[in-house]
Amino acid sequence: MKVKDIMNPDVVFCKPEDSVRDTAKILKENNISGAPILEDGKLVGIVSEADLLKLLILPEHGGLWLPSPFEVIEVPIRELLSWEDTKKMLSDVGTRQIGEMMKKDVYTISPEASVEEASEIMIRHRINRLPVVEEGRVVGIVTRGDIIQGVAKI
Repeated sequence: MKVKDIMNPDVVFCKPEDSVRDTAKILKENNISGAPILEDGKLVGIVSEADLLKLLILPEHGGLWLPSPFEVIEVPIRELLSWEDTKKMLSDVGTRQIGEMMKKDVYTISPEASVEEASEIMIRHRINRLPVVEEGRVVGIVTRGDIIQGVAKI
């Protein structure tokens, strides 16, 4: 079985100038966990939900801060960050361009490649999706779920 037999040809993509907030909306609205980044039709990067979640890690503290209901009340006396600093940080994250934080080294695959090859690349590099590229253009995307679904049909 070849990648072209199981790939999704309707690729949802983002542009480097899209904000993190807009990118998150695109992922949510399309019920996907990642998307290639295209500029003038050319693949320039890729982004995943995991990449977006990493933006919420507080660098100076090395931990992810998601407030509990009790912390929302206690935030003004919280020693890590003031509420205003926290709101500003989260606001700043949402307005950043996705091109600033996308992964630029993107693994791709040909539509003529085997499903086994796609699976091997995903496992070896611990990735969940591969843009399918033909003659320098993205013609589809294949995910781990697509591979499982394709194998189940055999």
